[in-house]
Amino acid sequence: MLVVSLLIALFFLGSFFWATKNNQFDDDYTPSIRMLFDDEKTDSKKG
Repeated sequence: MLVVSLLIALFFLGSFFWATKNNQFDDDYTPSIRMLFDDEKTDSKKG
């Protein structure tokens, strides 16, 4: 059981390093405030 838990821990550690290497954590501020800004209004009457 100890070996299985160590393998799982190594898998998650490897996943963390992979995500860091591939720039998955670059911008963690913008997604949290994106919903606060209004979308650009489009004129639906023009066609």
